[in-house]
This record gives sequence, structure tokens and C-alpha cells, in this order.
Amino acid sequence: MHHGLPLDLTFGEGQEHMWWNNVETKPYGAYPQAWDVQVLSQLGPQAWTGGAYPGKTIFEAAPPEKTAVSYLPDQREWSSPNLYEDTPAGEWAPAQQLPEHHMFMFYLQRTCNHCTYPACLAACPRKAIYKRREDGVVLIDQQRCRGYRRCVEACPYKKSMYNPVTRTSEKCIGCYPRIELGLQSRCVVACVGKIRLQGWVSPPDKSDPNNPIDYLVHEAKVALPLYAQLGLEPNLYYIPPRWAPRPYLKQLFGPNVEQAIATYANPDDRLFGVLRLFGMTDKIIGSYQLLDKAVRALDAKGSEIFKVGFDEPIYTRPEYDAAAGVMRVNEP
Repeated sequence: MHHGLPLDLTFGEGQEHMWWNNVETKPYGAYPQAWDVQVLSQLGPQAWTGGAYPGKTIFEAAPPEKTAVSYLPDQREWSSPNLYEDTPAGEWAPAQQLPEHHMFMFYLQRTCNHCTYPACLAACPRKAIYKRREDGVVLIDQQRCRGYRRCVEACPYKKSMYNPVTRTSEKCIGCYPRIELGLQSRCVVACVGKIRLQGWVSPPDKSDPNNPIDYLVHEAKVALPLYAQLGLEPNLYYIPPRWAPRPYLKQLFGPNVEQAIATYANPDDRLFGVLRLFGMTDKIIGSYQLLDKAVRALDAKGSEIFKVGFDEPIYTRPEYDAAAGVMRVNEP
């Protein structure tokens, strides 16, 4: 039985609009257009009480005839993935200083969140969507799917997409064949900015501080979910930007933004060491060991993957003598 799609994604006929892994310029950019504004406006006013959200989630706020608060984007909304790219908000001021800039923008990388409580799964009348027990990846069974697009409508993050050629819905498969081999997903490994880290996250009451993902999410609490108030418990976490207005960041990432930014801006050795793990290997890191100004990454079996220091060596490139055709090292 074929589930999902092969690893070389979104190249086929009918996938022209499918950006399973896209980057949006916030606050104005969105793909599809205004997906977040439409969902939040239907959810109604939202407020946090301390660290808890007492309001209605998209499931509880849904009308009787629907599984969740939802909408189905039209063709126009899928047509411009780069609309408002690099467009800032606010007013320019001569002195832009932290903690907040008067004019700001930042990039928000988005892919399927492989939610703990997926709205796409709940909405599918064919039960074609399921969550794998072994790794939590959410998949669409292409043989069971009949293209009703209830998943496209229900997913508030709009990461389930309809293919008009195959007449089925398709989405990010989390590169689960790589995960089965102990490897991180391609979007994580291929990121030249080294901004991503993939691994296993535990429930809060079973957090392991030696697991890098648990440490970032549950211990240091610098990694936060996107729109936790929707109620899906997304499993993609973000370290929020430092310079954007706090009310806007709190809407995106919840009430713990201030604490996350303060901790990230002044990391202790443990946090700094965990941040050094980003983008350093294609293998899933099961645990880490903090050393003297260095960190060691281990796989699920406890074997060393790599070790990296806190400070990188500085190399001075020798000058090239074009006339002589040789490299010359400058004497100190």
C-alpha cells in the first residue's frame, strides 16, 4: 500500500501550488494568503491566563455541522506564495534598538506540524489520515483518499493540499523513511543556515534534560509551538525572534515569549551547547553530553556522533600572488 509521496516532493503534475516547506515573511506574508488571519478571526478573541489558554480551541468553537473552525482556500489564495516577501511592518525610526524595533519583519519557516491532535485526521470522513505510532508522523493513505478536501478545510495551518490531477489530498510526510533509518528529514539537513534540529519530544512530565529537544521545549523553554491556542498541540517548535513587538509574538507563540527570549539572549553553557547541535549532522541526536566548553552528540544507542567546541577556530587565508602564481603566507 502506498502512503504519501516519494522523497523528491512537489514536482509532479497537479502539485504546482504545493509548497510543503515554505518560508513566510511575517507579519504580512502567508501561504495561502491570510491563512492565519482567517483562522484567528473565526476563533474569536483569545486571551491567556498565566501560562494557560482558557478559551475555546478550533474544535470547541466549531459550529455543529463542522469538526473544527475551518475554511477552504480558493485558487487565488494559493496563487502568490511570495506575496509580501521581505515587507516590514511599523514605522522607521532613526534609532532601532532592542528589545523591540519600531519597524520589523522576520522569516517564519513552515511545514506540516504533525500535530498530536490533527484536525485533518479528525475531519476526514474516509479515515484516510492516520498518525504513525512509532514516530508521530501524520500521513494520508492515497488509496483510501477520495479528495473530499475536508482535511484541507480543517487544517488551520493549511498544510494539507489538494491535487486536482490525482484527485487526492497530499502533504508533507516528515521524510519518515529517513526517520526509520535514524536520519533527520531533508528540510532539516539541507538548511544552509543550520536553524533546524529534529528529534524526539517527551510529555512534559517525562522530560529528559539530556534529550536536546526535551531540553529546548521543557527545560530551557526557549522553543515554543505556533498558535498553541488552536488546540492541535503542534510538534514543530520555534525559538522566537528577539526584535519583534511582544504582543505580536505572544499571539503567535503564546505567553512565554518574554521568558524564552530572555533565556535565549543570555544562554548558559548548557543552552549554548545544545544550540551548537543545530545543523551539525544528518543523524537524529538522541542525547547530548555537556563537556568543558564543548558538547558531544550521541545517537539513540549512546554512541558518539560528533563533538564540537563552543569556539570555532579562525583560519587566515593566505594571499594569492597572481604574478608568481603562488599562495604567500604573511609573516606575523
